[in-house]
Amino acid sequence: MNKSDLVSALAGKTKMSKAEAGRSVEALFAPNGVIAVELKKGAKVQITGFGNFETRKRGARKGRNPRTGKEITIKASIAPVFRAGKGLKDAVRKGK
Repeated sequence: MNKSDLVSALAGKTKMSKAEAGRSVEALFAPNGVIAVELKKGAKVQITGFGNFETRKRGARKGRNPRTGKEITIKASIAPVFRAGKGLKDAVRKGK
């Protein structure tokens, strides 16, 4: 499912127009959307029954340049992480 499929599905489920559904999806998932803005602040976004969006610090580490084989240092970074909640896990497991 891609973004346009998600917009169509949301519009069908909620009786919204596709334009309204598109704005809703964009408001949540865009780089300047609700979830990204909260993660940039260092906050956690918790959607009960679905999951949690949060950030994790990744320490600096050694890596290897695949082209030359030379050892390099990979800088520390902050990465977004999604952890599925019990409701989502149960729904996926029952679907199999």
